[in-house]
Amino acid sequence: MKRTYISNLLSTIVLSLVLLLGITSHSSALGSPNPNQSSATGVQGTISSPPPRTAATIVTPVPGRVFTSVPVTVSGLCTTGLLVKVFSNNIFVGSVQCTSGSYSLQADLFSGQNDLVSRVYDALDQAGPDSSTVTITFQDAQFAAFGQRISLSSNLAKLGADVGSKLSWPIILSGGTGPYAISVDWGDNSAADLQSQPFASSFNISHVYAAAGIYRVVVKATDSTGAAAFLQIVGVGNGAVTQATSSSSSNGSGTIQVRYIWWPVLAILPIMLAAFWVGKRYELAAIHKQIERQTEQYAAREDPQT
Repeated sequence: MKRTYISNLLSTIVLSLVLLLGITSHSSALGSPNPNQSSATGVQGTISSPPPRTAATIVTPVPGRVFTSVPVTVSGLCTTGLLVKVFSNNIFVGSVQCTSGSYSLQADLFSGQNDLVSRVYDALDQAGPDSSTVTITFQDAQFAAFGQRISLSSNLAKLGADVGSKLSWPIILSGGTGPYAISVDWGDNSAADLQSQPFASSFNISHVYAAAGIYRVVVKATDSTGAAAFLQIVGVGNGAVTQATSSSSSNGSGTIQVRYIWWPVLAILPIMLAAFWVGKRYELAAIHKQIERQTEQYAAREDPQT
């Protein structure tokens, strides 16, 4: 009986530990920034939600303003956490993350009239309502002298990569007179990247963020006549989830977070104690019965007439 009880108790403990390790391993995989996990199972999905309902506003510049130099500051109110894209004459000219209910960015302008509109986007890239249109004018002296003005744009207003991984961003350069000098400030206090482009065309800029965060990226292009174009966009360094009870290790391609989950221990402990208590009572009852049988057998041997 005693061997059977001990065997059952050990089986219960082993099964509990297996369940605990399985839960902890699964939770660690979900918390890791590396999507390529071996021997781990995870579920990923997107929860749909309605698009933003509140439009951003443009506080500055005021309508009717005339500018003779670029870039100009475009600022206003917005919903915190959303991405704000600014368009001039329906062309994307810059983006910024809304923080503390407001935004501000440096935007380039087209020669002549510019109809500015701000538009917010959520994490699913769903657009909210447009702001009121603000019409301003840019009097470009170089435009009259040299023809089509230099400009920068991109099909991506926000782009991210894992920390330590290369972020590559396509940029569209048009107008102006080549060759062009390109500088990129990635917003993380690193030295600006410099490169040259012989002709107006699409090209890529690239960077590796060393720390997680949302960064203000400013691209500047200057042509051979000295005319400059600007584009402000949002770069993201995707970092690992940090917790007080976590440890990190490097695997050569990134950082893997291992999270220790303690609540299953608290959940399983009462079950283990209850199993021990039941097993103990069963063992005592079995011992009592065995003693009684041995006593009866002994009494029978001592008194054969009984």
